[in-house]
Amino acid sequence: MPQISLDEIEQTVRRALSVHGAEAFAAAEVARAVRKAESVGNKICGLYYVESYCQQLRSGRVSGTVTPQVSTPRKGAVLADAGFGFAQPAFAHALPVALDAARTNGVASLSVAHAHTCTSLGYFTEQIALAGMIGIGFTNASPIVAAPGGKTRAIGTNPIAFSVPDGQGGIAMQFDQSTTTVALGKITMAKAAGQSIPEGWALDAEGNPTTDPNAAIKGSLVSMGGYKGWGFGLMAEVLAAALTGSVLSRDVKPLKAPEGAPHDLGQYYLIIDPSVSHDFGDKVQALAAHIAQDEGARMPGQNKQSMDPVEVGEDTWTLITSLANA
Repeated sequence: MPQISLDEIEQTVRRALSVHGAEAFAAAEVARAVRKAESVGNKICGLYYVESYCQQLRSGRVSGTVTPQVSTPRKGAVLADAGFGFAQPAFAHALPVALDAARTNGVASLSVAHAHTCTSLGYFTEQIALAGMIGIGFTNASPIVAAPGGKTRAIGTNPIAFSVPDGQGGIAMQFDQSTTTVALGKITMAKAAGQSIPEGWALDAEGNPTTDPNAAIKGSLVSMGGYKGWGFGLMAEVLAAALTGSVLSRDVKPLKAPEGAPHDLGQYYLIIDPSVSHDFGDKVQALAAHIAQDEGARMPGQNKQSMDPVEVGEDTWTLITSLANA
């Protein structure tokens, strides 16, 4: 399997997006996100999405030329209208404004509206934490989850991410997880590989447990922890869709479909200045130390290593380079 440097991945993805219609800033921001995903082994949010990005740029399902519009409807509320473009450049435009609002008010919200899928939600909350703030993020996705006891798909995998600064320019804790037992990408990857999935991940169209990824895609995914995960998924739906003015999951078409209506998804972030508490850093460090006293135990996200170069499937890299040279 080829070993590809992160620089080459980023440059090739940026070129592929540019060739297919993305302007420089949008292409650079999306490529940077792909680089980050690949560096930590998050294959579902990395190169896996690039072909669909390029196809959707060509079809107009996503705009690569829109300039995100940032406004502050309240002192502690920042809104970035992505204009049916990528989430990454919209977030980049709005983040400095939102950080300033949090420093002034102690807490601020950042709503990203009318955006393409953001793929890795933790990519954004991590940036908030690296700026010294606590970041909590929510987003929604195409419908694949039915209510417990039901079979009508109502919401997406609707991830939640949480990142905490360590007070020294790093991350004390971070998690980024779907509110389903697994992300949809693991189901689609199992389907592509001709593999079965574990029982407990999904239900078929009749609401019965299944290990067949094809039946799962036609059916629904299972919320993590049953009713508890369903509640978190609905919370993400309300914040990401209703509060940002973006589309409900029920109306989102498959995210990787080459053509169709724009995703029109929302992301909602809470940005909290931990300096409002004089001993925040000490408490977080004490918590981390208490957990680490057991061998193998750690705070979520600690000790995550970035890889460079990374392994990329030969077929995948051939596809990406062909897109860059189209």
